[in-house]
Amino acid sequence: MSKRYAISSLVVALLVLMTVSAMAQFRARNLGGGMQFGRSYGNAEGSWGDPALSFRAYMRHSLSNAIEAEASAGVFSRIASEDNYESDLTPLSGRLLYRLFTAETWSPYLYGGIGALHYDVKELPANATAGVETKGWTAYVPFGAGMQFKVSENTSFEASGGYNYAFSDDLNAVQDGGDDGFLTITAGFTMTGFDWNADPDGDGLTNRQEKELGTDRNVADTDGDGLNDGEEVHQYQTQPLAADTDGDGLNDGAEVNEHKTKPTAADSDGEGLNDYDEVMTYATNAMAVDSDGDGLNDKEELMSHKTDPLKKDTDGDGLSDGVEVNDSKTKPLVADTDGDNLSDGDEVLRHNTNPLDKDSDDGSVEDGVEVARGTNPMKKSDDVVLEVKKVGAKIVLDGIVFATGKADITEQSEEILQKAYNTLVAYPDMSVEIQGYTDNTGSRRGNMRLSERRALAVKNYLVEKGVDASRISSKGLGPANPIATNDTAEGRQKNRRIEFVRTK
Repeated sequence: MSKRYAISSLVVALLVLMTVSAMAQFRARNLGGGMQFGRSYGNAEGSWGDPALSFRAYMRHSLSNAIEAEASAGVFSRIASEDNYESDLTPLSGRLLYRLFTAETWSPYLYGGIGALHYDVKELPANATAGVETKGWTAYVPFGAGMQFKVSENTSFEASGGYNYAFSDDLNAVQDGGDDGFLTITAGFTMTGFDWNADPDGDGLTNRQEKELGTDRNVADTDGDGLNDGEEVHQYQTQPLAADTDGDGLNDGAEVNEHKTKPTAADSDGEGLNDYDEVMTYATNAMAVDSDGDGLNDKEELMSHKTDPLKKDTDGDGLSDGVEVNDSKTKPLVADTDGDNLSDGDEVLRHNTNPLDKDSDDGSVEDGVEVARGTNPMKKSDDVVLEVKKVGAKIVLDGIVFATGKADITEQSEEILQKAYNTLVAYPDMSVEIQGYTDNTGSRRGNMRLSERRALAVKNYLVEKGVDASRISSKGLGPANPIATNDTAEGRQKNRRIEFVRTK
């Protein structure tokens, strides 16, 4: 009895083992069957018999990736011992097969089960037990191991061996208190039906789906683009038979995994450049219409304006390319569109001048010159300066008018005094002398004092407007150096003058 318990425990342990987590299945299958031929060796009364013929047929059904159920029948099997006994056996069993692991073309497995065994002792041994039944049925437990090798799509060569424990001591008609059994070693071919719902390559598509799509059911990534067929169909809606679904020059896997572009749209951001050109040629962002955020889309920059789609301000003038094209209408490739020596950005943002016009105030002096000399490029009146470019040059400040006999400057003198001021601002290294003159009417002494006061009044005017006093000297010369006759009123008016003389 202890032997029966030991064998039963072994079978239970084997069945538990076969229910653990399944591994990848050897072949996609649902139903299958086969036949095996081999040898059987009886084990009775502690000794092994001679080899005898064994034949069995079976049907199998796949329960999971690694576990199969089998119904088996021994059509013709025999155990025998020369000059002792010979028994015909008809074993019927149900088994579970557990595949240990799978390889490309082979798979090892364990099996175990339970069944009914019909025995018929054809030749009685000399020591047969009196009154023993020579034929009948008994339960038995088959267990063992096998190996399967792929021959073709649906055919495998299979070899197996195992022990068959019978719950009977009558298989050889000799009873000695222990149960009999037999060992079988067989080989044959197994034919499997095809499981259209299986997924042998693990790509998320069944065999039926792969057939409909035309993909390879044994290759997870049929087109070799880096995405498995199931991902292409279910997740990305790409073509599993075309490495580059949208024909943009980037394969689908690269678009999804590297560039994060749309594998179903040749131009992911829709600005007119295909993804390949953006990624490989221009290095722009294929998912952003305007890579540098300057207000111009990448295609416009490359094809129309020839600006840099990766640089917001191509000419470095302080205005973005989009502002230059759309707002200021300046040239985004030229920092100084109007050539006045002021950058477009400085004209627009600092001086409020017209970047398309060299002389914004139309006062005859370019904006750059005015800014450099400190005059207002948007004020026409300060453009004109006095022509005293050489040291020693002098000019009459024609238009300065004083009250009669006084040194008070009248309002009508403002225009010419402004020109004098503009001149000193325009030429910051210039120094001048303001010379005052009178006609010969009156005493010479009085005229000298009056000319000095009038020259000083002009100096003070210029200093008050911001000219450094060290740059201006004043001098009264009275009636000296007349430039017209003092015999007429007109001549005397001309002699009552202020001269602007450059000293440095």
